[in-house]
Amino acid sequence: MKHYIAASNPMHAQFKPTANYAAQHFSWGFAQGVGTLTLNRPERKNPLTFDSYAELRDLFHALKQSTDVKAVVVTGAGGNFCSGGDVHEIIGPLTTMTMPEMLEFTRMTGDLVKTMRNCPQPVIGAIDGICAGAGAMMALACDLRYGTAATKTAFLFTRVGLAGADMGACALLPRVIGQGRASELLFTGRAMSAAEGLNWGFYNALYDSAELLPKAQAMAAELAAGPTFAHGMTKTMLQQEWAMTIEQAVEAEAQAQAICMQTQDFRRAYEAFSAKQKPVFGGN
Repeated sequence: MKHYIAASNPMHAQFKPTANYAAQHFSWGFAQGVGTLTLNRPERKNPLTFDSYAELRDLFHALKQSTDVKAVVVTGAGGNFCSGGDVHEIIGPLTTMTMPEMLEFTRMTGDLVKTMRNCPQPVIGAIDGICAGAGAMMALACDLRYGTAATKTAFLFTRVGLAGADMGACALLPRVIGQGRASELLFTGRAMSAAEGLNWGFYNALYDSAELLPKAQAMAAELAAGPTFAHGMTKTMLQQEWAMTIEQAVEAEAQAQAICMQTQDFRRAYEAFSAKQKPVFGGN
């Protein structure tokens, strides 16, 4: 495990996630600017392993350099999203590791969340069935989340004797659903129902299982056809402004807009408006 993590350091990722990317530990599809990442171990409810954590981290890091992938959908095979870290392939081995090895692992899992948040592409979660532990954190790291009536989302860390503070949960979850609700879920490890998730703002919408992935991909395609440079700027500002005062945020947004005003997409939008046409954006 330790050797694989070091070998897969995102600074050394060589692949470009495109239509030709051959994923090793999940499925990757690409069409019309949208990459679809499918966690694909349905017989086990799509758990994560040391290797899949590392490859996921490396893929989202590489997306920062991708010009053809303009939006990403993350989903799971077989009616479930992700059951978290594999009990036998991760939790068991962790009980025998040294403290430095454990810290290397926990930093790697946190790096997955950071790379999902820091890639410029909007990331949309299509989340059905079980969404637990590290899977719940992957869902939380998405920019938009769609679920089904059957979706159960649980931050299970205290159930296995760990803190609810894992992979950024104590920072991200209160910002999405509020401090009190996040505190309850992180202390108890209980499952949040789909209805709760929708009412609390965790899910943007709920769909039937058969509609879930098509709806997520349709939104991703809509975003991919939009001003993708501006979308990347929007995501950056949503991330960075958490740590700013209002005065700093207003100034940062003034600078961000001035940068976007220099793009060809800004000119395309004006010219299309003047011609009473729909703009065709190019992402530059």
